Amino acid sequence: MTTHQSALRELRAIPGVGPSIAQDLFELGVRQVADLKNADPEDLYERRCMQQGVHIDRCLLYVFRCAVYFASTPRPNARLLKWWNWKDQPAPRTKSKALTPMRSRTRR
Repeated sequence: MTTHQSALRELRAIPGVGPSIAQDLFELGVRQVADLKNADPEDLYERRCMQQGVHIDRCLLYVFRCAVYFASTPRPNARLLKWWNWKDQPAPRTKSKALTPMRSRTRR
């Protein structure tokens, strides 16, 4: 087995990482799970977008967040080993001003 193949095999041990994302990580210089310990998932995502020359779906960022958590946490929470639990949080809903009646102003 080549070094490339063994690295891809180890990276696929990360929850949510299949052949394609293992290759993404490899092309970012990640060779083993330990390389992700305390890494910045946003930086990994931005670098991968730059390498590809396109904006990549943010699901890749969510997998990177999960992968860094997995590599950095001795006893990870099983719920947090699912990439979809690492999605961006929506902005809190606020009362829309468009729905608030406007008071008429009188000019003086």
